[in-house]
Amino acid sequence: MPAAYVLVQVDVVNPDAFEAYRLKAPDTIRQYGGEYIVRGGAHEKLEGDDPLSRLVVIRFPDKQAANAWYTSPEYRDLLALRKTCARANLVVVEGVA
Repeated sequence: MPAAYVLVQVDVVNPDAFEAYRLKAPDTIRQYGGEYIVRGGAHEKLEGDDPLSRLVVIRFPDKQAANAWYTSPEYRDLLALRKTCARANLVVVEGVA
């Protein structure tokens, strides 16, 4: 099975609350075999609409692991927190086999 990537665009609307999310999310990601590839670094738009202000890419062993993380009990409360302090676009995509 190919690796899967969670691609996230985020606009933080409450930085203080988002900091709590940012500090706790990595532990849940690691529990499901995920690792950050990109985590909010400087970016430059080359084409298309302006992306949201923060970009994140997370690699998981496969799509099942990515979905298991996103729907996990460990991430549930953090997801609810994130939805109160940031708006986001999030997709999971399979990598090349």
